[in-house]
Amino acid sequence: MQLKEIISVPGMSGLYKVVASNKTGVIVESLQDAKRTMVSGTQRIMTLSDIALYVKDGEMPLREVFKKIKETSGDKLDVDLKGDPEKIRTYFKKLIPDYDEEKVYASEIKKMLNWYEALKDKIDFSKEEEETEDSKIPGNVDHEKPIPKIHEAHGPKAEHAKSSTARTRKKV
Repeated sequence: MQLKEIISVPGMSGLYKVVASNKTGVIVESLQDAKRTMVSGTQRIMTLSDIALYVKDGEMPLREVFKKIKETSGDKLDVDLKGDPEKIRTYFKKLIPDYDEEKVYASEIKKMLNWYEALKDKIDFSKEEEETEDSKIPGNVDHEKPIPKIHEAHGPKAEHAKSSTARTRKKV
């Protein structure tokens, strides 16, 4: 399993793995209880590989945040996630000292630490995600077929124009 296969859906608690998609939405499976649900195509979905943490000199991808947490605290977090938000902020400051305290809220820190708890045994954060054929940008592919030119003038071309098709009616 890779981080790009896991999504977070606002309004639904927990993390989900994308199982399949159809024309109306996406079928997801909960990582907590393995129940499958349908998520509408109009609902906002965020893959964890697209999420980043604000740091003082830019952004840090969530994968890097998880790597630092694993290096610093290992498999056991030393803070109560349901406890005081200030203690959680202090603990997170020890893990990632250069995060932007003005832009990152305590609720977001709790969410990231909960995600880490849920994913630490399922994903190896030190591995880089390999790019598959499906994830490549279609604009970067070399075209084998030439792209047809668009006609500059409107109407039929001279070689396709028919001679007069109007019929005249005899006067009686």
